[in-house]
Amino acid sequence: MPVRLAAAALLGLEALGILALAGWQTVALIGGDTDSAVSSIALIVLTVIGAVTVAGFAVATARDVSAGRSGGIVTQLLILSVAIGAITGEWAAPFVALLIALPAIVGLVLLFLAVRGAVPRRRDADTDA
Repeated sequence: MPVRLAAAALLGLEALGILALAGWQTVALIGGDTDSAVSSIALIVLTVIGAVTVAGFAVATARDVSAGRSGGIVTQLLILSVAIGAITGEWAAPFVALLIALPAIVGLVLLFLAVRGAVPRRRDADTDA
């Protein structure tokens, strides 16, 4: 399996994870576990938009489109920033941070390898002369 397809599959799984988060937020809203219904609905909408965006990056990466790989790299960096946030502060959770960071690190490596694989090979200067 080409590296870009593995990267696309990981992005697809991350999109499903974000969609699951939107489901969790919806359950919290229905259960009355929110302070503001309007803010909760806005957050759910933004979370679904994020999931659709990451799914789009997955499809674009699978189709070998540069913008998909670029967006995927940005997504992995944002996920890593969430992981860093999970290990800092009053309620630090290092194990949760590790669970968040590992797929992002794997995703970064896969996407960087996909970028490298997408670059056309240069011919030597000797053959052009």
